[in-house]
Amino acid sequence: MGRLIRRKRIHLMLLAVLFIMTIAVSVSYGSKSISYQTVWESFIHYDEGQMDHLIIHTSRLPRVAGALMIGAFLAVAGALMQGMTRNYLASPSIMGVADGSVFVVTLCMIFWPGATPMTMIVCSLIGSALGAGLVFTIAKWLPDGMSPLTLAILGTILGTFLGGISQALATYYQVSQHLSFWYNARLHQMDPLMIKWTIPFAVAGLALAWMVSRSVTALSLGEEAAAGLGMNVARMKGLTMLSVVLLTGISVALAGKIAFIGLIIPHVTRYLVGQDYRRIVPYAALLGALFLAWSDVISRLLNAPFETPIGVVTALFGVPYFLYLVKTRGGRSA
Repeated sequence: MGRLIRRKRIHLMLLAVLFIMTIAVSVSYGSKSISYQTVWESFIHYDEGQMDHLIIHTSRLPRVAGALMIGAFLAVAGALMQGMTRNYLASPSIMGVADGSVFVVTLCMIFWPGATPMTMIVCSLIGSALGAGLVFTIAKWLPDGMSPLTLAILGTILGTFLGGISQALATYYQVSQHLSFWYNARLHQMDPLMIKWTIPFAVAGLALAWMVSRSVTALSLGEEAAAGLGMNVARMKGLTMLSVVLLTGISVALAGKIAFIGLIIPHVTRYLVGQDYRRIVPYAALLGALFLAWSDVISRLLNAPFETPIGVVTALFGVPYFLYLVKTRGGRSA
């Protein structure tokens, strides 16, 4: 028992050091490099008149905070979706959830141009629910519609359709420049006020994910097995999807659509900690946060001093992994 406690303490210390290192590197490197000494001084002796201090507190810190949050949210949402549907290809970006958010945000920007950050968050949440609802409703009408490949193809088609309509509307109403942020997922435009507004939704989404994690473990064994354990399957699925909608919606509201995090990280997490979602949910959050933060650092270094879109970096990891999953597992359910 004592050895286990010591091991946990060591793991927590290592994670804390890794997060501190991630924040330090993310804050220091960019189109303008800032020394670690200057970063430290900006915390202990902040000077608004010094440009480096201003960049750190108004741009770099919100950026890394947003990256850590979004990575955690999308990884947890992907893990919940994969466990609930027993679909190893499920993720917010593939199943139309993120595309639904972008679609409704586009409508909001067109017809409600003075919308507050809270309004944008609510619109993004509505869009997440719309995207998920459309994909699963249509899948139920199709033969073998709930199989992994069918759901992935359906989600991709619906997502492309919603994305196309969004861009067509944005071009017609001449707001495409304002909406480019949501289409290209630029983390450098992170709004500190938006981050503050999303915190209550984030707490609710993560708390709900933790509450349903035990049930998702049972669902990952199959609906019949879950029902045999006395679970109300429909209720648990509804609560799980509510958590997915909350976490995906606020992620899109913060930085637009970012793909593949919800696909890759849950698989890596299950490999490391096993099949119990009470462990998968917190570890996926940690790994997802680190993955997106370091992907953001890579995006700044690939073509410095210019920035590579973050979606390109995540796709460099995600596309090969997606093809690997399809090749090794075919259309079989988890």
